[in-house]
Amino acid sequence: MSKTQIVIRNLSKTYRVPEREPGLAASLKSLVRRTYRDVEAVCDVSFTVRAGEMVGFIGPNGAGKTTTLKMLSGLLVPTAGEARVLGFTPWKRQPDYLRRISMVLGNKSQMLWDIPPLDTFRVLGEIYHVPSTEFTQTLDELVALLDMQDLLAKPVRNLSLGERMKCELVAGLLHRPEVLFLDEPTLGLDVSMQGRLRRFLAEYNRRRGTTVILTSHYMADVVALCPRVILIHHGHLLYDGDLSGLAERLAPFKLIRVTLRDNHAGDGDDADAASVELPPGVDVVERQNGRMILRAGRSSTPSVTAHLLNTLPVADLSVEDPPIETVIDQIYQEGNV
Repeated sequence: MSKTQIVIRNLSKTYRVPEREPGLAASLKSLVRRTYRDVEAVCDVSFTVRAGEMVGFIGPNGAGKTTTLKMLSGLLVPTAGEARVLGFTPWKRQPDYLRRISMVLGNKSQMLWDIPPLDTFRVLGEIYHVPSTEFTQTLDELVALLDMQDLLAKPVRNLSLGERMKCELVAGLLHRPEVLFLDEPTLGLDVSMQGRLRRFLAEYNRRRGTTVILTSHYMADVVALCPRVILIHHGHLLYDGDLSGLAERLAPFKLIRVTLRDNHAGDGDDADAASVELPPGVDVVERQNGRMILRAGRSSTPSVTAHLLNTLPVADLSVEDPPIETVIDQIYQEGNV
């Protein structure tokens, strides 16, 4: 069984922020006497992550995701609680710890703008004291996985956003970190580039067994890479478990899509299909041009599909879970699981 690499217990972070009323008088008053309020960015969060896991860390804007990752990477000191990553306390920022982790931010760059990526990679290799042979081997592996041989000699300013993101990943992985924190790695990328980076991350995790915590507002990233999700909202942990379990818990139904043969579609508005008697508890979500979308309870779905196949001339039938985006949006709106 994989050992636990990340342990978080009752981690909290509160910011003290200044505030004032609008207007000149309030501005002058704030010069003499400032008023503050406390903002809880992260509140009493606890979870563990095993070696080699890829975990999706999700939540709406301002939920506390990036704050948590910054505490785990040592960039912020918590207000309360404790964390151990690879046996280290992150905010002590011990060199041995920093050499074993990496953090890649989709909206921040560590690449030097006016020089080719290869020069930045060499500088990072020296900073992390990567042996020459290991540096060359790792760089060749990453460049091949990301198919970026043609980018190494171009100035970074001439690269596209997707190409720069490839370089950011290489820069973050050159020293072969055991734990990788990824914050919005596909932010702003087109669909094709998002898919390429997902495939790279999955393959890299398979090869190296790197532990990954990923935050993303693109649920396609999480679905493709993370069997387990941790959901945070207003700084509080709401859910920790399988992504599929989250969908089952909040959407205890499936969607059945049925396409009828042309000769049964009826004239106008599906007269024949409309007359079909459906089993109790089945709702019609949509009905148009010989096609129906039905909603049925998960446990009753097999009997409903059997009924449809026995009573209708079905040309095509599929059973689907509700879109995960719908489930996640429901949580964000309601603030609970």
